[in-house]
Amino acid sequence: MISPYIALMKLRVVELLLVTTLPALFLAAGGVPPLDISLATLIGGTLAAGAANAFNMVIESDIDQLMNRTSKRPIVNNQISENQALGFATAITVISLAIFWFFTNPLATGLTVSAIAFYVFGYTVGLKRRTSQNIVWGGIAGCLPVLIGWAAVTNSLSWTAFWFFMVIFFWTPPHFWALAIKYRDDYEAAGIPMLPVVAPMAKVSQQMWFHTIAMVITSFLTIYSAGLSTWAWIANALIAAFFVYQVMGLNKGSIDKSAGKIFHGSITYLSLYSMLLVIAVFI
Repeated sequence: MISPYIALMKLRVVELLLVTTLPALFLAAGGVPPLDISLATLIGGTLAAGAANAFNMVIESDIDQLMNRTSKRPIVNNQISENQALGFATAITVISLAIFWFFTNPLATGLTVSAIAFYVFGYTVGLKRRTSQNIVWGGIAGCLPVLIGWAAVTNSLSWTAFWFFMVIFFWTPPHFWALAIKYRDDYEAAGIPMLPVVAPMAKVSQQMWFHTIAMVITSFLTIYSAGLSTWAWIANALIAAFFVYQVMGLNKGSIDKSAGKIFHGSITYLSLYSMLLVIAVFI
């Protein structure tokens, strides 16, 4: 059966990484990026992220069985063994890096290696079970696709790529903490010190506001650095206001319901912002 292996890759999570990789390709090219490089980056990126997620499931199989949200994952349900999952993760890692090496350049390949290694060893092994700031610094792995996409096209990096990287860096904590609020009982049962588990809601709210404001600032810095049109500034102000409005609702009514709106709203925001960047390259 192929479905358990596909489940290991967490493709719904990978989608968000591709959403940010695509505008990086267009911004780096200053227009439509080369088709071969774009396909290699998106396919290689999907396999790389899927490999990192598969390694994550192998390492966390002990805690996945303690959480309702993750109790149906393939290793927990004995659909595949840890060795099979490890072999699959290793294989698609090699394929991913080969795609980047042969179709892009060494810089993009090296950044891909860094993204996989940081997610597996930095976040999963080093941070997740040890600190409430796990997702803040662990989220760096999810920001690297922006740099990978940029490097794939230009074989270099730039301030625009850096500021876009920072948008994702500051976007990640509010996005993930909203999910952690909804599933805080799960994380508590598994002994994972997510911020909403170990800190009062006042502090969680404060931290979410800090990262949201920083995200909005860096979103404008990205547009400025890329030299995009005035309309892009106006459009960005509107979608940023949408996300800020979602965060404002955190302390109103049901916390779980408000957190759910923030979580889904963050996905909408990132999708709209990425779409904005692509369109603004041409207008």
